[in-house]
Amino acid sequence: MHVERDAPVTGSAVLAPVFKDVHNTYRADACDPLIEAVHSSQIKLDALARGHYPGRRLSHDALPGLKTIGHWDAKTEQQWGLPPHRNEGIEISFLESGTLAFAVDHRDCVLQPGDLTITRPWQLHCLGSPHVGSSRLHWLILDVGVRRPNQNWKWPRWVMLNASEKRELETSLRHNEQPVWRTSSDIWDCFRAMGTAVENDRDGSNSSRLAIRISDLLLLMLDMFRHRCIPLDRSLAGSRRTVQLFLAGLCSQAQDLAADWTVESMAEECGLKPTQFVHHVKQLTNAAPMHYLNDCRLQFGAKLLQNNEPNSVTDVALTCGFCSSQYFATLFKRRFGCTPKAYRERNGCRQ
Repeated sequence: MHVERDAPVTGSAVLAPVFKDVHNTYRADACDPLIEAVHSSQIKLDALARGHYPGRRLSHDALPGLKTIGHWDAKTEQQWGLPPHRNEGIEISFLESGTLAFAVDHRDCVLQPGDLTITRPWQLHCLGSPHVGSSRLHWLILDVGVRRPNQNWKWPRWVMLNASEKRELETSLRHNEQPVWRTSSDIWDCFRAMGTAVENDRDGSNSSRLAIRISDLLLLMLDMFRHRCIPLDRSLAGSRRTVQLFLAGLCSQAQDLAADWTVESMAEECGLKPTQFVHHVKQLTNAAPMHYLNDCRLQFGAKLLQNNEPNSVTDVALTCGFCSSQYFATLFKRRFGCTPKAYRERNGCRQ
């Protein structure tokens, strides 16, 4: 397994790790630690990819919707890991050998040989704790046209499942978010065959073979779901779930908190009408959207003041998304019972 010199590994420095739907732009994982590890010969990788993912380039007409497919071989424990990220498609990975720390939605586990992972575009996940262990990992990322739980899937035309099978598989994947599965020998064989097809592909020569193998994998996954009688939760694919995930992300990302949000733009981000969005926010938080947003901003500002960063109250206000330090101070005193300056001094941080 190797990365050929005539097909260099590319990454986010070349193509920005973003993906879009009709209205919005989303950030995907940059893969920078993996790319650096390949260039420094810490790990061997063989992959076909498009966009910012590392590997030999997939042509425009080869398997549209397939973002990346490949495998890595790490013979020793690494000094890097893939930090929390999301993908612009359904990511299916399979650990053939070794062990690998894996976390999804803040749930940690250690993958064992034969473990299959499934992550949806809205699920935050990472590999390594903090470093990747000795491992041989296979993966593919398939874009089915969704970024939020409440959107309907659009399977690529080359996927060789009939309409009924696609609907059943979509239902199983939308209404269930179990991330790790023990697999059968058939799935092991399928990933090994895909790995061989990737290694031997030259300029799309194995596109048909990969289409067959990927379709076979999806059918094997469908059989797995059927035989294990997995419980389905339809609320996982509802608009309320989308709003819940949006609000959780809003609180955890400083750049999102500081964005110039309105009720309309937040609703649009969730693919909902403002009245629907407001209804779900009130159910989830017992607050109006802008009130909830400002409370998240104030709590983030309090953390910055406790850490004595940035240097001034004005910097804190602007970092949190407030247009003026005076407005920030007014809301802060109402929320915490003292001014931002007094709050900082109370926590032992003086300028």
